[in-house]
Amino acid sequence: MAADAGRSRLQGPEKAAVLLMSLGEQAAASVLKHMGPKEVQRIGVAMAGLQNVSKDTVRATIDEFVGNVQQQTGLGVGSEDYIRNVLTDALGEDKARGMVDRILLGGNTKGLESLKWMDPRAVAEIIRLEHPQVIAIVLSYLDSDQAGAVLSEFPAKTRGDILLRIATMDGVQPAAMTELNDMLENQIKVGSNVKSSPLGGVKTAASILNFVDNSIESEIMEQIKEVDTELGQRIHDLMFVFDDLTAIDDRGIQTLLREISTDSLVLALKGADEGIKEKVFKNMSSRAAEMLRDDLDTKGPVRLSEVEGAQKEILAIARRLGDEGRIVLGGGGEDMVG
Repeated sequence: MAADAGRSRLQGPEKAAVLLMSLGEQAAASVLKHMGPKEVQRIGVAMAGLQNVSKDTVRATIDEFVGNVQQQTGLGVGSEDYIRNVLTDALGEDKARGMVDRILLGGNTKGLESLKWMDPRAVAEIIRLEHPQVIAIVLSYLDSDQAGAVLSEFPAKTRGDILLRIATMDGVQPAAMTELNDMLENQIKVGSNVKSSPLGGVKTAASILNFVDNSIESEIMEQIKEVDTELGQRIHDLMFVFDDLTAIDDRGIQTLLREISTDSLVLALKGADEGIKEKVFKNMSSRAAEMLRDDLDTKGPVRLSEVEGAQKEILAIARRLGDEGRIVLGGGGEDMVG
C-alpha cells in the first residue's frame, strides 16, 4: 500500500527523476544525452525538487518502469503503440505527439534538434535567408515558445506569410527535409532519409502565436485574414488566451495561483475583465482576496505592454501545468470562455 501511495504522488517528470537518480551519475548522463532541452530541463527541475523520497516510492517507481518495459516483446512487436502510450502518459498528448513522430521517423532530424539548444536570435540568423516554406518547417519543428521567439525576430512583413504557411502545411516531403538538412550539414552530421513528417497545421500555428507579443500577434492575424478569413478565424479559435482561464475548474485555478507571483498577478488583472477577476478572488482565501483587491485599487496606471507581458507569463505557466497533467485547460478560443 505504501508503494502505491508513493507512486501516485509523483508526476511523469518526477518519476523519471527518481529513476535516473537511482541509476547513478554516469548512467543517468547517458540517458539525458538522448533527450531534448525541454525534457532535460523538466527532469532537472524535478531532480532538484525531490526531497525525502522514501524507499517505497523509489521501489514503486522502478517496479512501474520494469512493468512497462516487460510489456514489450524482444522483437519489438507493437513497439510503436508502446512508445505512443508511454510518452503520452508522461508528457501529455500535444507534447508527446511531436516527439513520437520524430522518434518513429528516423535519425535525419538531428540538425533540427540542434536548433532547440540555440538562442532564438541565433536560430533566426541561420534560417533568415531561406525560403519561407523552409522557415515554416523549422518553426513547426521547434517547441512553440521557442518558435514564437524566433518568429518575432523576423520583419513584420514576413511574419504573416510564415505563419500562413505553417497553418496550411499538411506534412513535409522527403525533398523538403533533405533541403533543410543540407542547409545544416556544416553544423551537424546529416541523418538518413525520412518519410513524410506530420509537421505544421492550424493548431501548431495557433500555439506559436500564443508565444509572440500581442502587437505582433495582431499584425500577423490581420495579414492572414487578408489572405484567408476562414483560416484566420480557425487559428484564433484554437489560441489559448487570457480570457480562457475562466474555463479552468476551481481546483486548477488554485494550482495555477500557487505558481504565480503576486506582482505578475496584479499586473495581469489590471487589464482583465471582471469575470477573470472574480474567478481568481473566488479561489483565494477571503484575506488574500481582500489584499489582492487593495493591491489592484492602489496600483497606479500601468503600460499595456506590461499587462500583456504578465498575462503571457501566466498563460505560459498554465500551459506548462496542462502539459504536466496538473490542470485541465479545456482548450482555447471563444467557445471556451464562460
